[in-house]
Amino acid sequence: MVLVIELGVDTFGDVTVDADGRPLHQAQVIRDVVEQGVLAEEVGLDFFGVGEHHREDFAVSAPDVVLTAVAARTERIRLGSSVTVLSSDDPVRVFQRFSTLDAISRGRAEVTLGRGSFTESFPLFGYDLADYEVLFSDKLDLFAALLRGGPVTWSGSTRPPLTGVTVHPPLESGTLRTWIGVGGSPESVVRAASYGMPLMLAIIGGDPVRFAPFVELYHDALREHGREPLPVGVHAPGHVAATDEEARDRFFPHYQAMTARIGRERGWPPMTRAAYEAEVAEGALFVGSPETVAAKIVRTARALGLSRFDLKYSAGTLPDAAIRSCIELYGREVAPAVREALSQA
Repeated sequence: MVLVIELGVDTFGDVTVDADGRPLHQAQVIRDVVEQGVLAEEVGLDFFGVGEHHREDFAVSAPDVVLTAVAARTERIRLGSSVTVLSSDDPVRVFQRFSTLDAISRGRAEVTLGRGSFTESFPLFGYDLADYEVLFSDKLDLFAALLRGGPVTWSGSTRPPLTGVTVHPPLESGTLRTWIGVGGSPESVVRAASYGMPLMLAIIGGDPVRFAPFVELYHDALREHGREPLPVGVHAPGHVAATDEEARDRFFPHYQAMTARIGRERGWPPMTRAAYEAEVAEGALFVGSPETVAAKIVRTARALGLSRFDLKYSAGTLPDAAIRSCIELYGREVAPAVREALSQA
Protein backbone atom coordinates (compact mmCIF):
# COMPACT_ATOMS: atom_id res chain seq x y z
CA MET A 1 0.00 0.00 0.00
CA VAL A 2 1.45 3.35 -1.11
CA LEU A 3 0.82 6.17 1.35
CA VAL A 4 1.54 9.86 1.11
CA ILE A 5 2.03 11.07 4.66
CA GLU A 6 2.63 14.37 6.39
CA LEU A 7 5.14 14.18 9.23
CA GLY A 8 5.06 16.68 12.06
CA VAL A 9 6.01 17.37 15.64
CA ASP A 10 4.06 18.85 18.49
CA THR A 11 4.51 19.94 22.07
CA PHE A 12 2.51 21.03 25.09
CA GLY A 13 5.24 23.45 26.08
CA ASP A 14 6.30 21.24 28.97
CA VAL A 15 8.32 23.22 31.52
CA THR A 16 11.92 22.10 31.01
CA VAL A 17 15.05 22.45 33.13
CA ASP A 18 18.36 24.25 32.64
CA ALA A 19 21.84 22.70 32.70
CA ASP A 20 21.74 22.60 36.51
CA GLY A 21 18.37 20.86 36.62
CA ARG A 22 16.42 23.96 37.66
CA PRO A 23 12.98 24.56 36.10
CA LEU A 24 12.98 27.33 33.53
CA HIS A 25 10.56 30.22 33.74
CA GLN A 26 7.50 29.59 31.59
CA ALA A 27 8.39 32.68 29.54
CA GLN A 28 11.69 31.09 28.52
CA VAL A 29 9.95 27.82 27.69
CA ILE A 30 7.59 29.68 25.36
CA ARG A 31 10.53 31.36 23.62
CA ASP A 32 12.18 27.94 23.26
CA VAL A 33 9.00 26.53 21.71
CA VAL A 34 9.07 29.25 19.06
CA GLU A 35 12.65 28.32 18.20
CA GLN A 36 11.68 24.66 18.04
CA GLY A 37 8.95 25.53 15.54
CA VAL A 38 11.43 27.39 13.37
CA LEU A 39 13.80 24.42 13.54
CA ALA A 40 11.00 22.04 12.51
CA GLU A 41 10.68 23.89 9.21
CA GLU A 42 14.44 24.05 8.72
CA VAL A 43 14.74 20.24 8.92
CA GLY A 44 11.94 19.67 6.43
CA LEU A 45 8.96 18.70 8.57
CA ASP A 46 5.39 19.29 7.40
CA PHE A 47 3.67 20.41 10.60
CA PHE A 48 4.34 22.05 13.94
CA GLY A 49 1.71 21.89 16.67
CA VAL A 50 1.28 23.39 20.12
CA GLY A 51 -1.22 22.15 22.71
CA GLU A 52 -3.26 24.14 25.23
CA HIS A 53 -3.01 23.67 29.00
CA HIS A 54 -3.64 25.79 32.07
CA ARG A 55 -1.30 24.40 34.73
CA GLU A 56 2.16 25.03 36.09
CA ASP A 57 3.91 22.13 34.34
CA PHE A 58 2.93 23.34 30.86
CA ALA A 59 3.83 26.82 29.67
CA VAL A 60 1.45 27.28 26.74
CA SER A 61 -2.11 28.43 27.43
CA ALA A 62 -2.53 30.34 24.13
CA PRO A 63 -1.25 28.13 21.28
CA ASP A 64 -2.45 30.45 18.53
CA VAL A 65 -0.31 33.30 19.88
CA VAL A 66 2.80 31.09 19.99
CA LEU A 67 2.05 29.77 16.52
CA THR A 68 1.73 33.30 15.18
CA ALA A 69 5.30 33.98 16.34
CA VAL A 70 6.41 30.84 14.48
CA ALA A 71 4.41 31.89 11.40
CA ALA A 72 6.27 35.19 11.22
CA ARG A 73 9.59 33.35 10.97
CA THR A 74 8.64 30.49 8.64
CA GLU A 75 7.31 30.14 5.10
CA ARG A 76 6.20 26.58 4.44
CA ILE A 77 5.42 24.49 7.51
CA ARG A 78 1.79 24.06 8.54
CA LEU A 79 0.90 25.33 12.01
CA GLY A 80 -1.85 24.19 14.33
CA SER A 81 -3.07 23.38 17.81
CA SER A 82 -2.62 20.03 19.50
CA VAL A 83 -5.28 20.44 20.97
CA THR A 84 -7.64 23.44 21.44
CA VAL A 85 -10.04 22.79 24.34
CA LEU A 86 -13.19 23.96 22.60
CA SER A 87 -15.45 22.96 25.51
CA SER A 88 -14.15 25.78 27.72
CA ASP A 89 -13.65 28.38 24.98
CA ASP A 90 -15.86 30.53 22.78
CA PRO A 91 -16.13 29.01 19.28
CA VAL A 92 -16.39 32.45 17.71
CA ARG A 93 -13.15 33.59 19.34
CA VAL A 94 -11.41 30.31 18.45
CA PHE A 95 -12.45 30.80 14.83
CA GLN A 96 -11.25 34.42 14.85
CA ARG A 97 -7.89 33.54 16.38
CA PHE A 98 -7.18 30.77 13.90
CA SER A 99 -8.46 32.71 10.90
CA THR A 100 -6.03 35.45 11.99
CA LEU A 101 -3.21 32.88 12.23
CA ASP A 102 -4.24 31.64 8.79
CA ALA A 103 -3.96 35.17 7.39
CA ILE A 104 -0.54 35.80 8.93
CA SER A 105 0.79 32.42 7.79
CA ARG A 106 -0.74 32.75 4.30
CA GLY A 107 -3.01 29.74 4.60
CA ARG A 108 -0.90 27.41 6.75
CA ALA A 109 -3.14 27.29 9.85
CA GLU A 110 -5.13 24.36 11.14
CA VAL A 111 -6.80 23.50 14.41
CA THR A 112 -7.46 20.32 16.37
CA LEU A 113 -10.55 20.54 18.53
CA GLY A 114 -11.03 18.40 21.62
CA ARG A 115 -12.83 18.12 24.91
CA GLY A 116 -9.59 18.21 26.87
CA SER A 117 -7.95 15.42 28.86
CA PHE A 118 -7.09 17.97 31.57
CA THR A 119 -9.92 19.86 33.18
CA GLU A 120 -8.27 22.94 34.74
CA SER A 121 -9.75 25.21 32.07
CA PHE A 122 -13.34 24.47 33.12
CA PRO A 123 -13.32 26.14 36.56
CA LEU A 124 -10.83 28.74 35.30
CA PHE A 125 -13.32 30.00 32.71
CA GLY A 126 -16.45 29.36 34.77
CA TYR A 127 -17.73 26.11 33.26
CA ASP A 128 -19.25 23.19 35.14
CA LEU A 129 -17.60 19.81 34.54
CA ALA A 130 -21.05 18.27 34.77
CA ASP A 131 -21.66 19.85 31.35
CA TYR A 132 -18.52 18.29 29.85
CA GLU A 133 -20.30 16.47 27.02
CA VAL A 134 -22.97 19.01 26.14
CA LEU A 135 -20.45 21.86 26.05
CA PHE A 136 -18.29 20.16 23.44
CA SER A 137 -21.22 18.97 21.34
CA ASP A 138 -22.89 22.38 21.31
CA LYS A 139 -19.72 24.35 20.64
CA LEU A 140 -18.52 22.02 17.92
CA ASP A 141 -21.84 22.49 16.14
CA LEU A 142 -21.35 26.27 16.22
CA PHE A 143 -17.73 26.00 15.05
CA ALA A 144 -18.83 23.84 12.12
CA ALA A 145 -21.34 26.52 11.17
CA LEU A 146 -18.61 29.16 11.28
CA LEU A 147 -16.39 27.06 9.01
CA ARG A 148 -19.06 27.10 6.32
CA GLY A 149 -18.58 30.86 6.00
CA GLY A 150 -21.02 33.63 5.31
CA PRO A 151 -23.65 34.92 7.73
CA VAL A 152 -24.24 32.41 10.52
CA THR A 153 -27.60 31.63 12.06
CA TRP A 154 -27.29 29.15 14.92
CA SER A 155 -28.90 28.26 18.21
CA GLY A 156 -27.90 25.89 21.00
CA SER A 157 -28.13 25.37 24.73
CA THR A 158 -24.82 26.77 26.00
CA ARG A 159 -24.84 30.35 24.70
CA PRO A 160 -27.19 32.91 23.12
CA PRO A 161 -28.10 32.29 19.47
CA LEU A 162 -26.58 34.00 16.46
CA THR A 163 -28.81 35.38 13.73
CA GLY A 164 -27.26 36.33 10.40
CA VAL A 165 -23.90 37.16 11.99
CA THR A 166 -20.77 37.49 9.87
CA VAL A 167 -17.58 36.75 11.82
CA HIS A 168 -14.37 38.56 10.96
CA PRO A 169 -11.79 38.03 9.63
CA PRO A 170 -13.10 35.52 7.11
CA LEU A 171 -10.85 32.78 5.84
CA GLU A 172 -9.02 34.00 2.75
CA SER A 173 -9.12 30.57 1.10
CA GLY A 174 -12.54 29.74 2.51
CA THR A 175 -11.25 26.67 4.36
CA LEU A 176 -9.49 25.86 7.62
CA ARG A 177 -8.36 22.28 8.16
CA THR A 178 -10.10 21.27 11.38
CA TRP A 179 -9.29 17.95 13.04
CA ILE A 180 -11.25 16.29 15.83
CA GLY A 181 -8.91 14.97 18.51
CA VAL A 182 -9.97 11.56 19.85
CA GLY A 183 -8.45 9.64 22.73
CA GLY A 184 -10.55 6.50 22.65
CA SER A 185 -14.25 7.34 22.40
CA PRO A 186 -16.25 5.73 19.56
CA GLU A 187 -18.81 8.52 19.91
CA SER A 188 -16.12 11.09 19.13
CA VAL A 189 -15.05 9.11 16.07
CA VAL A 190 -18.59 9.09 14.70
CA ARG A 191 -19.01 12.77 15.54
CA ALA A 192 -15.91 13.66 13.51
CA ALA A 193 -17.31 11.79 10.52
CA SER A 194 -20.73 13.42 10.86
CA TYR A 195 -19.18 16.88 10.56
CA GLY A 196 -16.80 15.84 7.78
CA MET A 197 -13.70 16.63 9.81
CA PRO A 198 -10.40 14.70 9.74
CA LEU A 199 -9.69 12.39 12.66
CA MET A 200 -6.64 12.82 14.92
CA LEU A 201 -6.01 9.87 17.23
CA ALA A 202 -4.12 10.69 20.43
CA ILE A 203 -2.32 7.43 21.18
CA ILE A 204 -0.44 7.58 24.47
CA GLY A 205 -0.53 3.94 25.58
CA GLY A 206 -0.72 0.45 24.12
CA ASP A 207 -0.03 -0.84 20.64
CA PRO A 208 -1.14 1.81 18.10
CA VAL A 209 -2.50 -0.94 15.87
CA ARG A 210 -5.29 -1.53 18.40
CA PHE A 211 -6.85 1.71 17.11
CA ALA A 212 -7.61 0.07 13.75
CA PRO A 213 -11.29 -0.52 14.72
CA PHE A 214 -11.67 3.22 15.36
CA VAL A 215 -10.32 3.97 11.89
CA GLU A 216 -12.68 1.42 10.37
CA LEU A 217 -15.58 2.93 12.32
CA TYR A 218 -14.62 6.39 11.08
CA HIS A 219 -14.57 5.34 7.43
CA ASP A 220 -17.86 3.47 7.84
CA ALA A 221 -19.44 6.56 9.39
CA LEU A 222 -18.13 8.76 6.56
CA ARG A 223 -19.75 6.45 4.02
CA GLU A 224 -23.02 6.47 5.96
CA HIS A 225 -23.02 10.27 5.79
CA GLY A 226 -22.26 10.20 2.07
CA ARG A 227 -18.80 11.71 2.51
CA GLU A 228 -15.56 11.04 0.69
CA PRO A 229 -12.61 9.55 2.64
CA LEU A 230 -10.85 12.03 4.91
CA PRO A 231 -7.40 12.10 6.54
CA VAL A 232 -6.60 10.13 9.67
CA GLY A 233 -3.69 11.22 11.82
CA VAL A 234 -1.89 10.01 14.93
CA HIS A 235 -0.30 12.02 17.72
CA ALA A 236 2.03 9.94 19.90
CA PRO A 237 4.93 10.63 22.26
CA GLY A 238 8.52 9.75 21.53
CA HIS A 239 12.16 10.70 21.31
CA VAL A 240 14.88 10.17 18.73
CA ALA A 241 18.60 9.90 19.51
CA ALA A 242 21.63 8.43 17.75
CA THR A 243 21.08 4.95 19.23
CA ASP A 244 18.23 3.03 20.80
CA GLU A 245 20.00 2.90 24.14
CA GLU A 246 20.73 6.62 24.20
CA ALA A 247 17.13 7.49 23.31
CA ARG A 248 15.65 5.17 25.95
CA ASP A 249 18.01 6.30 28.70
CA ARG A 250 17.67 10.00 27.94
CA PHE A 251 13.88 10.00 27.69
CA PHE A 252 13.02 7.72 30.61
CA PRO A 253 13.67 9.87 33.72
CA HIS A 254 11.72 12.81 32.32
CA TYR A 255 8.86 10.66 31.05
CA GLN A 256 8.73 8.78 34.36
CA ALA A 257 8.61 12.02 36.37
CA MET A 258 5.88 13.43 34.13
CA THR A 259 3.69 10.34 34.36
CA ALA A 260 4.23 10.16 38.12
CA ARG A 261 3.10 13.76 38.55
CA ILE A 262 -0.03 13.30 36.44
CA GLY A 263 -0.56 9.82 37.86
CA ARG A 264 -0.83 11.16 41.40
CA GLU A 265 -3.79 13.20 40.23
CA ARG A 266 -5.44 10.34 38.36
CA GLY A 267 -4.56 7.29 40.42
CA TRP A 268 -2.12 5.75 37.96
CA PRO A 269 0.50 3.31 39.26
CA PRO A 270 4.14 4.46 39.10
CA MET A 271 5.91 3.98 35.76
CA THR A 272 8.59 1.31 36.20
CA ARG A 273 11.52 0.88 33.87
CA ALA A 274 10.12 -2.50 32.81
CA ALA A 275 6.76 -0.98 31.92
CA TYR A 276 8.51 1.81 30.04
CA GLU A 277 10.63 -0.64 28.04
CA ALA A 278 7.50 -2.61 27.14
CA GLU A 279 5.78 0.57 25.94
CA VAL A 280 8.82 1.41 23.83
CA ALA A 281 9.02 -2.09 22.36
CA GLU A 282 5.34 -2.75 21.71
CA GLY A 283 3.33 0.28 22.79
CA ALA A 284 2.78 3.93 21.98
CA LEU A 285 6.25 5.32 22.77
CA PHE A 286 8.19 6.03 19.57
CA VAL A 287 11.60 6.06 21.24
CA GLY A 288 14.84 4.96 19.64
CA SER A 289 17.34 5.52 16.87
CA PRO A 290 16.17 7.06 13.59
CA GLU A 291 15.93 3.57 12.07
CA THR A 292 13.86 2.21 14.97
CA VAL A 293 11.47 5.15 15.10
CA ALA A 294 11.04 5.22 11.32
CA ALA A 295 10.18 1.52 11.26
CA LYS A 296 7.59 1.95 14.01
CA ILE A 297 5.97 4.90 12.22
CA VAL A 298 5.82 2.94 8.98
CA ARG A 299 4.15 0.00 10.75
CA THR A 300 1.61 2.30 12.38
CA ALA A 301 0.92 4.26 9.19
CA ARG A 302 0.28 1.13 7.17
CA ALA A 303 -1.91 -0.48 9.82
CA LEU A 304 -4.09 2.61 10.22
CA GLY A 305 -3.87 4.10 6.73
CA LEU A 306 -2.49 7.37 8.05
CA SER A 307 -2.24 10.68 6.25
CA ARG A 308 -0.34 12.28 9.12
CA PHE A 309 1.90 11.32 12.03
CA ASP A 310 2.89 13.85 14.70
CA LEU A 311 5.59 13.04 17.25
CA LYS A 312 4.96 14.66 20.64
CA TYR A 313 8.61 15.39 21.31
CA SER A 314 8.43 17.13 24.69
CA ALA A 315 8.21 15.10 27.89
CA GLY A 316 8.18 16.88 31.20
CA THR A 317 11.56 18.34 32.05
CA LEU A 318 13.42 16.95 29.01
CA PRO A 319 15.93 19.78 28.29
CA ASP A 320 15.74 22.01 25.24
CA ALA A 321 19.06 20.74 23.87
CA ALA A 322 17.77 17.16 23.83
CA ILE A 323 14.52 18.35 22.26
CA ARG A 324 16.33 20.16 19.46
CA SER A 325 18.53 17.14 18.79
CA CYS A 326 15.39 15.00 18.55
CA ILE A 327 13.73 17.39 16.08
CA GLU A 328 16.90 17.45 13.96
CA LEU A 329 17.12 13.66 13.74
CA TYR A 330 13.38 13.28 13.18
CA GLY A 331 13.36 15.78 10.32
CA ARG A 332 16.64 14.90 8.64
CA GLU A 333 16.70 11.12 9.09
CA VAL A 334 13.38 9.68 10.27
CA ALA A 335 11.08 11.62 7.94
CA PRO A 336 12.94 10.79 4.69
CA ALA A 337 13.12 7.11 5.64
CA VAL A 338 9.39 6.99 6.41
CA ARG A 339 8.44 8.76 3.19
CA GLU A 340 10.63 6.45 1.15
CA ALA A 341 9.25 3.30 2.78
CA LEU A 342 5.61 4.39 2.37
CA SER A 343 6.16 5.28 -1.30
CA GLN A 344 6.71 1.57 -2.00
CA ALA A 345 3.75 -0.69 -2.68
